[in-house]
Amino acid sequence: MPGTLQTPDVAAGDTALLDGTVTAVQEAGTALRERFGEVVRYGTREELMRALAVNDDTALDILRPRLTRLRPDARWVEDELDGGALPPGEWWVVDPAEGNVNHLHGLPEWAVTATLVRDNQPVLTAVHLPLTGETYTAVSGAGAHLDGRPLRVAPTADLGLAIVATSQARPDEDEDVVRRVGSSITAMLHDALVVRTAVPATLHLVNVAAGRIDAFWQFAGARADLLPGALLVTEAGGRVSDAEGRPWTPQSEGFLAAAPRVHTQAVATLSR
Repeated sequence: MPGTLQTPDVAAGDTALLDGTVTAVQEAGTALRERFGEVVRYGTREELMRALAVNDDTALDILRPRLTRLRPDARWVEDELDGGALPPGEWWVVDPAEGNVNHLHGLPEWAVTATLVRDNQPVLTAVHLPLTGETYTAVSGAGAHLDGRPLRVAPTADLGLAIVATSQARPDEDEDVVRRVGSSITAMLHDALVVRTAVPATLHLVNVAAGRIDAFWQFAGARADLLPGALLVTEAGGRVSDAEGRPWTPQSEGFLAAAPRVHTQAVATLSR
């Protein structure tokens, strides 16, 4: 994903807007943290969906009014599982409980994310991890940060020395996508040092932006899964493309975010 060029006035306005976005995701994260701990048991898909919805609604009751006050004319993406391009203009792309299923199982890998998208380009994002208290932020043209500290991707130059990661886009994925995911993991197991597989995507992507891991890829996926991390990695100096190395858009079938010196090698592995 190429960086978005902004005028100084626009960039400054987005930077000012970020403070309110951070407050919103942190407050929503506090509400979800209060619900976290015991494993939520369910016996049917319907019971699972109801439990997921309770978490989503808890966070959205905080996020929607606060973000709407920040940007009254921005529209709201109602379904965080949606993919593809958005109509022109500004949109809030929010995942109220990224890694919601982990939250229900008492696992720590979950977050709250909010991203402002302008004409299909993410211009600011805030990703809050309530259990650690960490907040990752990025504004297009102004860099990526963790709690105010600048982030930079890893200097790794050899895929054979790299830690890489992938994630399952959704439980009921198309059979062709499932097979492609499986073959890509096999290829990476041959070429990379270590392969990590887990949900959600955003937590892998903040690690790419922070230089803790070297590459993340995924096939298919929702806007809310990928846009926050795409902006964070780009602003931290990484490269974002589709799995074949072409410019990534929300319509792309594949996604790759990597440290620049291993990006081409990762493309070659995923293209086999």
